[in-house]
Amino acid sequence: MLRSLSQRTWNWLDERLNLDELIAHAKEKTVPIHKHTLWYYLGGMTAFLFFVQVVTGILLLLYYRPSSDNAFESVQFIMTEVHFGWLVRSVHSWGANLMIAAAFAHMFSVYFLRAYRKPRELTWVTGILFLFIALTFGFSGYLLPWNELSFFATKVGTEIAGVIPLVGHFLKRFLRGGEDVTGATLTRFFGWHVAMLPAAAAMLLMAHLFMVQRLGMSSPEESTDGADNPSHGKTMLFFPNFLLRDLVGWLIALGILGALAAIYPWELGVKADPFASAPANIKPEWYFVFMFQTLKILPAKILFMDGEVLGILAFGLAGLVGLLVPFLDTQSGPNRTSLIFTVLGVVALVYMVAMTVIAYI
Repeated sequence: MLRSLSQRTWNWLDERLNLDELIAHAKEKTVPIHKHTLWYYLGGMTAFLFFVQVVTGILLLLYYRPSSDNAFESVQFIMTEVHFGWLVRSVHSWGANLMIAAAFAHMFSVYFLRAYRKPRELTWVTGILFLFIALTFGFSGYLLPWNELSFFATKVGTEIAGVIPLVGHFLKRFLRGGEDVTGATLTRFFGWHVAMLPAAAAMLLMAHLFMVQRLGMSSPEESTDGADNPSHGKTMLFFPNFLLRDLVGWLIALGILGALAAIYPWELGVKADPFASAPANIKPEWYFVFMFQTLKILPAKILFMDGEVLGILAFGLAGLVGLLVPFLDTQSGPNRTSLIFTVLGVVALVYMVAMTVIAYI
């Protein structure tokens, strides 16, 4: 009887949604097999970790109170009174770091494999925009516990935004909701973190996944016009072969995430005091440290410009160039432009790692 009911339910859905056609398409879809195939799994890993963030974020939202008087106490209540609250918060915090790490690794793998070329330009653009939103997630969520470290890190971060020429003062006031970091800033960051950013991230992720499914995965064996040509190399079926391997990767990521959350639970610290002095050697989260360290070591004046302003403009230009890479490197095959972009990518990666290590040492 149960089998008959499930069959009738499936037939009812199939009649309206044409599910059999979708399954047939999934069974026909193939994934290239080559020495770089391992990098393909980073995209699914990032999407899985984003899903973990959504689920744990919703659970935290049930108890969190977004005000300067109650935010710290509500997080403290989650960690000490709510069953497994400390674990959910630790998974959420560690998951954010792992998601951004996976997104960076995915970006660099796509960059060095030149998988952004025609016809996948928009796939790259949506992926880069998702990475930018993930970084904004990290920045907005950092303040929400309203502890000492997050308060002063947010103050420093919004001060840096304030030195941008022409729009700096407006941008700082927009971020803070006033002249200083107050409860209004917390409320504003909370709204972005739980409403605006998730909506934007979900739309970008759906668009990105749609284009990946539509255009397929790039491989070194592709023809010069950018179209997939499986006859040039081995392939595997997306369903179930590749999908099952993806699931194994997700299980490994979940195990790592659970181990980190259990062995190294995320600390809360002490409640923020706006009238206290900033802690010594304060630093942002690791994914912003290379920018923070760069601005820290730049001289006050470089030619006729403030060093800090020049550094911010340089990072903004680098982000714009990264977004537009598919439209700047358009020639297929090895060429001088490709070599230049490869060198730029290596320099950027080494620079980010070196500045991060220097900051922590």
